[in-house]
Amino acid sequence: MNAQRDVVYKRRRNALNGDRISIDIANMIYEVAESIVTEFHVLRDFQGFTFECIKNFGIESPFTEKEFLSGKEEDLIQKLFEAGEHHYRTKSAEIAEMAFPVVRDVYTNPNNNFENIVTPFTDGVRGIQVMANLKKSFDTKGRELVSVFEKTVILAMIDDSWKEHLREMDDLKQSVQNASLEQKDPLVVYKLESFNLFREMIAKTSKDIISFLMKGGLPIEDNNQDKPKLQKAQFTQEQVQQRPKEKLIESRSEEEAQEQQEPQKIKQQPIRVEQKIGRNDPCPCGSGKKYKNCHGVGVA
Repeated sequence: MNAQRDVVYKRRRNALNGDRISIDIANMIYEVAESIVTEFHVLRDFQGFTFECIKNFGIESPFTEKEFLSGKEEDLIQKLFEAGEHHYRTKSAEIAEMAFPVVRDVYTNPNNNFENIVTPFTDGVRGIQVMANLKKSFDTKGRELVSVFEKTVILAMIDDSWKEHLREMDDLKQSVQNASLEQKDPLVVYKLESFNLFREMIAKTSKDIISFLMKGGLPIEDNNQDKPKLQKAQFTQEQVQQRPKEKLIESRSEEEAQEQQEPQKIKQQPIRVEQKIGRNDPCPCGSGKKYKNCHGVGVA
């Protein structure tokens, strides 16, 4: 536990200080690239590899299926790492460029008395609030905002993963107590299983961090695309309101018309109770005969 805690806290301190954050991100990109290539190259699964590239890096495969199947793992890993790192550098520069006009407007406003600026980031599934120093963000033309974004994501992902790992370690401690019944040393079993859990946790954390950094961005609404859709929906609604009632009924499908008419066809009829005539009672026709010998012949 102490050895694992040292590794996690070292990554956390690097993120807090921000000195090695670019190196740590590059290392995580390489780790994720190595994990993806190693897993799917053995399986000869190029489609699965392409899906993982999109899922973790937000990019297509940097090589063809033939190159993937015939290439060496070391070369494939290096090429995927370079493609992922280039994509991230380009994306970070675009975020800084997009955010700077907003930062400039707030900073140059004469009525401004803010020291920090809070900016939302999202990857389309999750969201996170990033608070950066306003003056530094202005002086660096938005790059400070990207740095704080990286720091915030890394810290949040590490903390969540470490908490979940501690819970799994507690569960493991309870389960290995039964190892003595199988004539095994519980301490040895605990060390081996805890190492596997820690290795899986580190790999998963790196993937989560890289995936969010690669796909995360400013939630800017595209008004140019949304506006035509709204106008089209409004125009359709106006058309419906202007059409007469008869036209609306005629435009319905045959099944909908039947469903509308069925409730009108089915009407509940009143229940009528008639007096039962006995077989030996006089026939109601007035013949004077018994009912069984007149109109009641053959009636049970």
